[in-house]
Amino acid sequence: MLRSHRTVKHIWFFADTQSQLKKTKRAWIFANVSTELIPYFVFMKLLIVEDEPQLLKSLEDFASKEGYMYDSSVGFRSAAERIALYDYDCIVLDINLPDGNGFDLLEALYEEGKTDGVIILSARDSLDDKLKGLGLGADDYLTKPFYFSELNARIKAIIRRKQFKTNKIVHFSNLVFEPDQHLIGVGNLDNPISFTKKEFALLSYLINNHKRVLSKVSLAEYIWGDYVDDAQSFDFLFSQIRNLKRKLKEAGALVEISNIYRIGYQIKAL
Repeated sequence: MLRSHRTVKHIWFFADTQSQLKKTKRAWIFANVSTELIPYFVFMKLLIVEDEPQLLKSLEDFASKEGYMYDSSVGFRSAAERIALYDYDCIVLDINLPDGNGFDLLEALYEEGKTDGVIILSARDSLDDKLKGLGLGADDYLTKPFYFSELNARIKAIIRRKQFKTNKIVHFSNLVFEPDQHLIGVGNLDNPISFTKKEFALLSYLINNHKRVLSKVSLAEYIWGDYVDDAQSFDFLFSQIRNLKRKLKEAGALVEISNIYRIGYQIKAL
C-alpha cells in the first residue's frame, strides 16, 4: 500500500491532495520553495515494512504527521522489489514477515551495496536478535511496543548521520545544491531559484535519474501515485515540465530537459 503524505488541506510537494506517493528516489536535493514552504524532514523518504494491519496503519499515520514521504510493504517480496528499485533514507523493518524473514531482507540490502538506513522493529527482545540485526548492518533496533516519539528521534538520528557523510554542496552542470539550507542556484547560492512543490519534485527526480529516460507514466506516478489519471495527470505533467524549462532557462541553468518522442523525458547537462 502506497500513500502520500497528507496534512489538513495541504500536501507537500511530491503529491497532490488526491494522490499517493509512489516510485521515488531519495530526495536529497533541496530547493528554496517559493510557496508553501515545508520543513526539513518533509524531504525524507521512508519504507515501512510491517505485516500487522493496525500497526502498519499507525506507522503510516505517524509518517504523515511527521512530514515524511513513505512507501509501505506488508511482506518480504514486495519490500524486496521496492528496495531493489528505489533508495530510501530509512527503512522501518519488521522482522517477522508472512512470506520471509526481515533478517534475510536486511542481508540482501547490504549485499547489493545499498546505504539505506534501517531500524528493526521486533516483538523479540532478545540480545541474540539485536546482535544479529546490528551485525547485518541495521542502524538501530527497537522493541515492540514502542513510543512513536522515540521512533521519530531514532529515524532523525540516522538521517543526520547519513547526511553528515555526504558532501555539503552538490553540483549538476552549473546548478548548485546546498542540502542543509534547502537551496538551489545557478553557479552559486546567492540567488536561489524558486520552485513550486511539484516543480521541485520533478526536477529532483529527473536529476537523480539523469542517466536514463523517464517515462511519462513513471513521472506521473511519482507525483500522483496509484491514483494517477492518464489524461489529467499527463496534461498537468506537461504543464509542470514547461514551467521547469522556463525557470531553468531564465536562471541561466546549463541543463536541458529533453522530450524523447513516445518515451518520456531526460535531463542533461549542456
